[in-house]
Amino acid sequence: MVIGLLFLFSATGCRLLPWGWFRHTEKGLASWYGNEHHGKRTASGEVFNQWAMTAAHKKLPFDTIIRVVNRKNGRTVKVRINDRGPFVRGRIIDLSKGAAQRIGMIRDGVVPVRVKVLKRGRYRSRWRFGFHLPPCRCFSPVFPTN
Repeated sequence: MVIGLLFLFSATGCRLLPWGWFRHTEKGLASWYGNEHHGKRTASGEVFNQWAMTAAHKKLPFDTIIRVVNRKNGRTVKVRINDRGPFVRGRIIDLSKGAAQRIGMIRDGVVPVRVKVLKRGRYRSRWRFGFHLPPCRCFSPVFPTN
């Protein structure tokens, strides 16, 4: 029964724990992408603009705002998650060319970064399992929020 409930919550986009109970931070390698994807659709459905302050992450919800710090030079940039990736082992985030330029990583290509979530995105794709699901109507969180 518990597994069934967890499946139901994940399938409808509901969450059991409030996001505000922790702040997501990661350390790892970042890369950038731009020219070959400019004007094409991202995983979120919007058109990719290589000069916008956006990024691709494997798990964070779309429209999440994060701060990326280049650990080599200390420069920072705020970006919005609008795509999925990177699809290279060992990398945690792909930045747009504009965001990469702002933190000075164009020449290096891949740099060590620290990523911190500033604001969790609300957009969650309802296209799962090959059919369109209705919006989440459950009342969550299980724990009180402050």
